[in-house]
Amino acid sequence: MTVNPPELPPVSGPLPGQEVQPSVAPAPRQNRLITELLRGNVVTTVLAIVLSMVIGGILIALTDEDVQRTAGYFFAQPMDMLRAVWDSVSGAYAALFRGAIFNYDAPSFVRAIKPLTDTLNFATPLIAAGLGVGLAFRVGLFNIGGRGQMLMGAAAAGFVAFSVDAPMFIHLPLTVLAGILGGLVWGGIVGLLKARTGAHEVILTIMLNFIALYFVSWLLSTPGLLMRPGGTQPISPATPPSAQFPKLFDAPLTVNWGFIVAIAATIFVWWLIERSALGFRMRAVGTNPFAARAAGVNVERVLIYAMAFAGALAGLAGVNQMAGTITSGFSSHIDAGIGFDAITVALLGRSRAWGVFAAGILFGALKAGSFTMQISEGIPVDIVLVVQALIVLFIAAPPLVRAVFFLPKDEAERAQAVSRKASRKASRQAAKKAVSA
Repeated sequence: MTVNPPELPPVSGPLPGQEVQPSVAPAPRQNRLITELLRGNVVTTVLAIVLSMVIGGILIALTDEDVQRTAGYFFAQPMDMLRAVWDSVSGAYAALFRGAIFNYDAPSFVRAIKPLTDTLNFATPLIAAGLGVGLAFRVGLFNIGGRGQMLMGAAAAGFVAFSVDAPMFIHLPLTVLAGILGGLVWGGIVGLLKARTGAHEVILTIMLNFIALYFVSWLLSTPGLLMRPGGTQPISPATPPSAQFPKLFDAPLTVNWGFIVAIAATIFVWWLIERSALGFRMRAVGTNPFAARAAGVNVERVLIYAMAFAGALAGLAGVNQMAGTITSGFSSHIDAGIGFDAITVALLGRSRAWGVFAAGILFGALKAGSFTMQISEGIPVDIVLVVQALIVLFIAAPPLVRAVFFLPKDEAERAQAVSRKASRKASRQAAKKAVSA
């Protein structure tokens, strides 16, 4: 008879020679939530702005005469210099707030909120042009032709505004439509050449910027075209009242209906990219054009559509300049650098429609407040430009922002760190084997 051996109880604990691995309890759920929040783009963007403002404050203090004077006897009376630094920085940013958001020194409520309307007025063309640049970014195209597209949009809108005599409800929509079509055609040329010939869109947009500049300059200096009748300067006639965006509020508030059109454009771009079938194909091409083509997407057609839409949005920015901001007559410099600032706005907004909208308002506030800073505090406007450049720098380098504020790394950074660590370990092991051999 076979006797089965008795079953032994399971062994608990490590076997002899086995390394003991300490058990790690999972992190609380709220800790994981906070970690994911700190890794997000919103926190990184906000901290990039804060860091830029801090560095801007340092530059303001360094250029202040009182700070420079008190620095000469800092070790004798350090509080004098610290007080001068505080006065210069707080005064500058208080002036920025008064000029961009709310003037708490104003004699009336209407005057107090006028800076906010100035901000929205400056932000309107930035939003429209930034949407065009951001839309192209989502398709993998680097559109730096906002200047030329704005100029052609303003010129096309000018022809309709100066030659059509109609009531406002007809005249203004025709003017806006002409400007959008002018920018659409100029951007569509880039998309067509990119799709048909493979030419790089950066080179194309740079060249078309110059062509648009000199073409519009010729239109403005030729009698019978866009040149003001009876004048000798290369400037257009004043925009007729029926072709101007009406003010949303009575004077002295400055925001006009162009801002409402910019909101509508933001909603349209959000729907186009995030909800429409064409937007899905655009995002697919922007992610991987080869995989998109393998999936049946007509990549060339998507590129043409993307640049046409981008140009149309930049043309809308040109219309806003002509019909909302500079209504006394425009020159070939009507773009006012907005076409290039739109690149910054799109980068700060991470090419998302509502992100670009918020970035446009931020840069509009910086522009509106810079004048008050210069007038009341004597701060050079260039300081604001430096702050804008720093914002873009830190937005483009999120690992730097996370390192400065000791934020947790995102998944991509952690994977790269693990890969680098494994590569160094493999290199050390290979070196040891080579030495031992």
